[in-house]
Amino acid sequence: MLEEIYSQTEKKMQGAIEHMQKEFKSVRTGKVTTTILDGIKIDYYGTPTPLDQVGSVIATDATTIVINPWEKNLLGDIESAIQKANIGVNPNNDGDQIKLFFPPMTVEQREEAVKQMKGMGEKARVAIRNDRRAANDKIKKLEKEKEITQDESKAAQENIQKLTDKYIAEVDKILKEKEVEVMKV
Repeated sequence: MLEEIYSQTEKKMQGAIEHMQKEFKSVRTGKVTTTILDGIKIDYYGTPTPLDQVGSVIATDATTIVINPWEKNLLGDIESAIQKANIGVNPNNDGDQIKLFFPPMTVEQREEAVKQMKGMGEKARVAIRNDRRAANDKIKKLEKEKEITQDESKAAQENIQKLTDKYIAEVDKILKEKEVEVMKV
């Protein structure tokens, strides 16, 4: 019974970390990545379709993304979808492909990105602490219903705290690495 609580809690805490890392992909770092376009969809024969499913999307260097649609008649749709998404650049359509030129990040933009990521890290920490509280509540309920002893309850809560400390330390480590990556010019 306690093992089940441990594994569920660990799974939820791991999920909080994975969610934070997924959110980090939406934040621009020093080098532009194609994930900045992940949320953009175009109307492809009546179906909202991600850009990477209607053409090749490649980051050719640290500041440029090239979109090469498989059907040239989609160029206008892709261009307007990118403009509507407001990702900070205007698409350049040369009749064959669309190029996005991202200016190098300023120090202020880097600091703002770090601030955004710290907020995402704090959300992950809060989620992990909520998972701890939920697990401890389950353990206390088991103790109250006399399914486990007081000593077992105390030991189980200490194990949950160790899990919490482990995952919060992981959040801090990931956040620190990302911060160094963003601030590096």
